[in-house]
This record gives sequence, C-alpha cells and structure tokens, in this order.
Amino acid sequence: MGRMTILPDYLTPDLWVRQVFESREALRGGVIKRQIRDVERLVGRACFLYEVESRGYQAVENGRHFVVFCNGAPIRRVR
Repeated sequence: MGRMTILPDYLTPDLWVRQVFESREALRGGVIKRQIRDVERLVGRACFLYEVESRGYQAVENGRHFVVFCNGAPIRRVR
C-alpha cells in the first residue's frame, strides 16, 4: 500500500488547479503531465477534465498519467 501524502492546509483544490494551469509550460502552450491518482485525490477526475476542456485544451490518459496538451493543435499519434 502506498504512502498517504498529507497536504498543507493552504492547498485547496482551486489553488491546485490554478497552479497547474498557470504553470510556465501551460501558459506557453506546452504539455503538462499529472498522475491520475493525484488528480483524483486532489480535485477529482470530472473537475480536472472540465478545467481542461474549458480552456480549449486536450488530454489523453496513458498508464498512470493524464497528459494535457495546453493548446488546440491537433494530436496525431505517430507510432
């Protein structure tokens, strides 16, 4: 069984979402990756995916991660 991480009192779901989507990489239109278990524990899958969609971004799920493309460019699998 994995260790449970204790979050600081100040880290609210809203703050976490804001920090993710205001990161330098996100603001540059790049790619961010977050562990699914962290997303589900901190804000919930539905809320996270709503935030992705509301920004016009795209996300894929691969293994233990969500990979978010912080732009509207088409995604093409190359292999």
